[in-house]
Amino acid sequence: MKFASATLALILSTLAATTVSAATTIPLLKVPDEEIIQAHLKKQADYVTKLLHQPVLRGAVSALADQPEAITIKDYANAQYYGVVSIGSPPQSFSVIFDTGSSNLWVPKVGCSHCGIPFIGQKSKYDHDLSKSYAEDGGIFDIMYGSGSVNGYFSQDTVTLAEDLAVQGQRFAEVQDAGGLGMAYLLGKFDGILGMGFTSISIDNTPTVFENMIQQNLVDQPMFSFYLGDNMPGELMLGGYDPSKFTGELTTVKLLSATYWEIGLDAVVAGDYSADPNADGSPLTAIVDTGTSLMVGPKDQVTKLAKAVGATANFMGQYSVDCSKLDSMPDIVFFIDGNEYTIPGASAVIQAQGTCLFAFMGVDFPKPGPQWILGDVFMRQYYTVFNYLDQTVQFAKAV
Repeated sequence: MKFASATLALILSTLAATTVSAATTIPLLKVPDEEIIQAHLKKQADYVTKLLHQPVLRGAVSALADQPEAITIKDYANAQYYGVVSIGSPPQSFSVIFDTGSSNLWVPKVGCSHCGIPFIGQKSKYDHDLSKSYAEDGGIFDIMYGSGSVNGYFSQDTVTLAEDLAVQGQRFAEVQDAGGLGMAYLLGKFDGILGMGFTSISIDNTPTVFENMIQQNLVDQPMFSFYLGDNMPGELMLGGYDPSKFTGELTTVKLLSATYWEIGLDAVVAGDYSADPNADGSPLTAIVDTGTSLMVGPKDQVTKLAKAVGATANFMGQYSVDCSKLDSMPDIVFFIDGNEYTIPGASAVIQAQGTCLFAFMGVDFPKPGPQWILGDVFMRQYYTVFNYLDQTVQFAKAV
């Protein structure tokens, strides 16, 4: 993530006078819970192997013990939902994570290093020589993740979503080395990332795909919405929302800033746990992030929350619960702008292969980063509308 504001007034001021297309839906495929659990178990095994091979002097403490674990929420190891876009003329198709927690579009280029391995996790790769609409850009693209960087260079081409929404001259990155994402990328089901945050946090201030869709009058309204099916495919709607996917009325929450989709939290409560308020009286901060399946909070708060719901930590700082006690887990309630948003206790668990993973992680982001991340676990409960013009998000109970 990059913590960096941009005004959309010039882009949005002409919307009322233009004729545009209807809202369009993009199907989102879901990675099975079994694969998320497999990744969790593999991470544990890798950690044990690293410990066993770490040289330690007799009577000394392992160097790993006093190093904070490097967890970055943007390694995409926990990303569960992805869809398809195409780039170029004729189109070249790519599976991408539609990520509200970042703002750039990138895909691997032909010859990319660390971009899939033969027969396992093969990636579709962009070849600009095959595209008649390609235009050279030459700008440098370099984004840092917790385990290293992903780098390449910017190009321009036509980006097509849902088969007929063609964004002309979209600036995007051709990635030539994706090593910074490690095994999460090599074995993941996605080729690239399509960021849906604001331009203010994009690399090199590159306009986002959705902002260009607004400017080119490709959407009916300057909004998009997500429905994340529970153990089923989801959908992304561009230019509107689908009332059949939620019950009741949409509740509007104003953003704290047009960077990430960042909002304020009044409180977080579960059983006898209540989140500690900020000492300076400022609101707790959270971003609504489709690129993160788990929920994220400050380490000390997630430790207390896990204890309150009966979850126990392993040696890596991740939490699991006894699968036989899911029905007795307390609900986890987020208070946002005076309203309650409840995640039933059992819905805060990813279950497969006899393992029940508590879907909360402890991560301390430096300011001005968020304190909490409301990931897919939250959004499976609440249909979410992201409005660029009003700089709001809207929630309603998902069906």
